Amino acid sequence: MNEIVQRHKLLAFYGVTTTTTSGGTATTTTTYHRMKYFTQLQQSKNPQEYSRKYVDEATNRTDVTGFSPQIDYGFDKHRDDPVLTDIVTITNEELYGTDAVREIITVDTATGEAYKRDYTVSPGSEGDDANIYKYSGSFKANGEQVKGTATTSDEWQTVTFSETT
Repeated sequence: MNEIVQRHKLLAFYGVTTTTTSGGTATTTTTYHRMKYFTQLQQSKNPQEYSRKYVDEATNRTDVTGFSPQIDYGFDKHRDDPVLTDIVTITNEELYGTDAVREIITVDTATGEAYKRDYTVSPGSEGDDANIYKYSGSFKANGEQVKGTATTSDEWQTVTFSETT
């Protein structure tokens, strides 16, 4: 039976990295938290095209030669959310380069099919509402997409990603 896919069943998870030190040894872990409180998470594939017209043909030909994906985001600021706190820190501290690169996993919760990619957090605007403090910007691809599966042990609040080989 064909089943329509509801938007709230395709979720995004953002990698928040923390470092803890114990006995002089630093341990770094990344937890993929569900991206809550977002009012916009729209993905654009932005295909790169090569178009040409051959003299012996009446029409143009176009080939897609690559992609430059980005996810446009918008969210209402909430306190104590690890994803929003990280994006606000990148925005407020004007971080750039590798300091602004994060992993995002998109998951179809019905099947567990997932895609992971590094994205650069590219802040856009903030504070554009008189009632709620809002942020917007784009996550821009910063590496190849990896296909895999995602599993959860906490009702899709966090996920574990396994690459498909």
